[in-house]
Amino acid sequence: MAGGHQKYRHLSRSSAHRQALLRNLVTSLVKDEVIHTTYPKAKEAQRLAEKLITLAKRNNETARRKAQGILYTPFDLMPKLFGELRERYQARPGGYTRVMRTEPQDKYSQAPSAILELVDGPKDMRFAMTAAVVARDRQLGKGHTDLTAKNIAKVTRYRADGKKALEDLASKIWSMNLDAPAGKSTAASWAK
Repeated sequence: MAGGHQKYRHLSRSSAHRQALLRNLVTSLVKDEVIHTTYPKAKEAQRLAEKLITLAKRNNETARRKAQGILYTPFDLMPKLFGELRERYQARPGGYTRVMRTEPQDKYSQAPSAILELVDGPKDMRFAMTAAVVARDRQLGKGHTDLTAKNIAKVTRYRADGKKALEDLASKIWSMNLDAPAGKSTAASWAK
């Protein structure tokens, strides 16, 4: 039956090509912690990245061999995977990655693009956006909305020293006076 349920996205590639593509994306994700690709590729790479981090959390010889089979440069990335990333996600029960849709990269084909990132890392976009909202609310003298309070709880829940890190980043953003035209205060420019 055409158009039926599929176990995974085929990505218009043969099986070997598809596996090579996903291994390459996951290797880049572990190395850089953020990658920008098409939405279907990001969703498929997310599945493999979640499995890889789960292997790192097990931290036994079998898990190391399986992880070594997934990564293209295992000797460069295994210490990071079984060291820094394992410690970062030890208390988190799942959901180690996030896919955020973006504007299409290729203006010709208009293929849906996305950013795949590791959560609770130094390049976590939701954490930075939440800190910017906290700084804006503080500048305007407003309280947080329900959505902002929920996002604060989400981004600080599993992060080590999450509340302190959020406060530090919010005060840093506040001191930058972002979005302020010359000669005007930040509160006046945000109140527009």
